Amino acid sequence: MMKLKSKKFCRGSFKFGNGGGNNGNVKSGEKGVGNCNNISEIKWELRPGGMLVQRRETGSSVGEGMIIVRVSTVSQCHDISIGATSTFGELKMILSLVTNLEPKEQRLLFKGKEREDDEYLHMVGVKDKDKVLLLQDPAIKEMKKLHRLASTTQHIPTTYHTIIV
Repeated sequence: MMKLKSKKFCRGSFKFGNGGGNNGNVKSGEKGVGNCNNISEIKWELRPGGMLVQRRETGSSVGEGMIIVRVSTVSQCHDISIGATSTFGELKMILSLVTNLEPKEQRLLFKGKEREDDEYLHMVGVKDKDKVLLLQDPAIKEMKKLHRLASTTQHIPTTYHTIIV
């Protein structure tokens, strides 16, 4: 029987991708062995679905805090500050205050697709300073136009009176 000598790997020495050190000796996806003096403790978090994942070390991870969404209409652009875990329905409520369009009259498009009111911003990939397109629903726009046209024709003053005998 043969006894194998174990090698020690450390978290700080792993190089992934093309941006690693070692003058390109470490290929994409391979683990490099190096100095283990910069070992840091791995922090874990429990997600709402019960999944245990490694906590991100950046200042803010996806789904935390406030983000600024740039909402563009045909003629205007609005910067809206909203929670990253908000829904498109909540974004429509905020936009109704800014644009004077009811939420049911609004259509929001992100990455070329119309988004439903119950979809979460962070789940479809909306990040800070991303652009969302706001369009007015054409059916409701046409109904408003017809209603306005009908109301203006009813209020035209005339000098003629109808006499029914």
